[in-house]
Amino acid sequence: MADKCSEGLLNGAVPGEQGKQEKSVKRGNWGNQIEFVLTSVGYAVGLGNVWRFPYLCYRNGGGAFMFPYFIMLVFCGIPLFFMELSFGQFASQGCLGVWRVSPMFKGVGYGMMVVSTYIGIYYNVVICIAFYYFFVSMTRVLPWTYCSNPWNTPDCVGVLDGNLSSRAALNISQLLNTTQKRTSPSEEYWRRYVLNLSDDIGNLGEVRLPLLGCLGVSWVVVFLCLIKGVKSSGKVVYFTATFPYVVLTILFVRGITLEGAVTGIMYYLTPQWDKILNAKVWGDAASQIFYSLGCAWGGLITMASYNKFNNNCYRDSIIISITNCATSVYAGFVIFSILGFMANHLGVDVSKVADHGPGLAFVAYPEALTLLPISPLWSILFFFMLILLGLGTQFCLLETLVTAIVDEVGNEWIIRKKTFVTLGVAVAGFLLGVPLTTQAGIYWLLLMDNYAASFSLVVISCIMCVAIMYIYGHRNYFKDIEMMLGFPPPLFFQICWRFISPAIIFFILVFTVIQYRPISYNDYVYPTWAISIGFLMALSSVICIPIYAIYKVCRSEGDTLLERLKNATKASKDWGPALPEHRSGRYAPAFSPSTESHLEVQPLQPEKGQSEAAAASPIQGSNGSAHSQDSRL
Repeated sequence: MADKCSEGLLNGAVPGEQGKQEKSVKRGNWGNQIEFVLTSVGYAVGLGNVWRFPYLCYRNGGGAFMFPYFIMLVFCGIPLFFMELSFGQFASQGCLGVWRVSPMFKGVGYGMMVVSTYIGIYYNVVICIAFYYFFVSMTRVLPWTYCSNPWNTPDCVGVLDGNLSSRAALNISQLLNTTQKRTSPSEEYWRRYVLNLSDDIGNLGEVRLPLLGCLGVSWVVVFLCLIKGVKSSGKVVYFTATFPYVVLTILFVRGITLEGAVTGIMYYLTPQWDKILNAKVWGDAASQIFYSLGCAWGGLITMASYNKFNNNCYRDSIIISITNCATSVYAGFVIFSILGFMANHLGVDVSKVADHGPGLAFVAYPEALTLLPISPLWSILFFFMLILLGLGTQFCLLETLVTAIVDEVGNEWIIRKKTFVTLGVAVAGFLLGVPLTTQAGIYWLLLMDNYAASFSLVVISCIMCVAIMYIYGHRNYFKDIEMMLGFPPPLFFQICWRFISPAIIFFILVFTVIQYRPISYNDYVYPTWAISIGFLMALSSVICIPIYAIYKVCRSEGDTLLERLKNATKASKDWGPALPEHRSGRYAPAFSPSTESHLEVQPLQPEKGQSEAAAASPIQGSNGSAHSQDSRL
């Protein structure tokens, strides 16, 4: 820091101003606050808002689910969001650098990196499938409309298939309820053509070249948007974060004008109040809020680290969290208006056509699209929306990894070569995603989704709360926020951070363990060895925490274990605001250069202050005495 100040003085600038300029040049900043908000919205609003929330809502009591959902948003979602934003913004560091606050817990940052790596690998595969559907929708007739294709089986029953007899068309509802389950053209297209699904997770089969090509396209798009870090991604999000809302609105207007749409929306909203007393409903609400906002992924800390020091992240956290949840509710109207139309067309209950996950995005919804006039247009819009929703999250996942690497190494060379680091991470992500484009790829994708980013996120978030509030100290952290924002966190957030949010996180963890069921995909049950790999993936992020803690304690100074623990958990000397002009109060340097020079001269005065001649004599022959006086000090 002293070197930077002296360099600023040599250039004729105020030290603080020079430091600020250097920091912006070296690390980069958001062009303006709108870029940060849009990027964070794009990060939090993802595919889960479209394919998971509506399903959870109707499964857990419809409109009644909204009550625990918003309770969990207020007491867990927004407080955790604010904590992560303020944490990254105060230190201007990524998910590794911020742990100067308590070096023993740096393993939490490594755990976040591992989780972001897993999610980044399989999330881009989902985006590549959306790319594939987007491209094949550019045709006069959608390829999953009829059952007359080479990949179809005799069990296929297409609603619009011209070869159906009138009797078969009238008895579709009966076919749906018989033991011989109807197979739709969209499902057979998904399973037998797009995936060419194998019979076992261990039977990888061949790489699906169309999917591999789309995976390459999606990684190239992500890399090009991040080629200059937040400077380039901040401009791209003006489109990727806002256009999905345009598409959602277009689909919503079209959806509510369809016959049967009101039935679907009423099914979505009608509250079943008896389910509110079910612990599972509250567990699902807490889990959805937690996972939907992207807590403990490291992305929130990373995005906030590019903010200006005095940015009002308290306001931002409330805006972004509410926007995320409002998007989920809005997407539910869009999805269920279409599903209601589909149920009306087939003559079945809405519950028969509702699904979640890839089943909703790539089976149920594409089938509904075939029933609409000008179906290719609606299909293109829908999958374009999925691509943009996925890219918004993927940008932050990749930037989280790149920022952590660059901040950790921290030398001039890697800062200048950040583009090559981004390229390296993108290439590695593409290569690791190749197995997910094989015939068994969907099995591996769901395995990673269910295990790599499930209970490990809850553990990481819980330890982060404890480390900040109880190891670093809540009073210290509240003072940091007051120093940064100009006001302390509101009392409600102080109580949530210390007591309520950790309790809810612990409840989510217990709920996840109690409600655990071995993963399956349709009728396929995963073998034991595959589930074991899933647990190893989950543990690989959590195990970083104790391993690094042991390493740090062993490397810390101290004669006893207790002394080593104290030194390992004590904040580093370089913890605090990144720019010199912001390091005031307890973060101010202990001695300024002028003070140090004053203290060096002052002790010599009393012992040689009887006359001016005596004061001048040490210049010639008192080197030894001066040294002895310094040593006594």
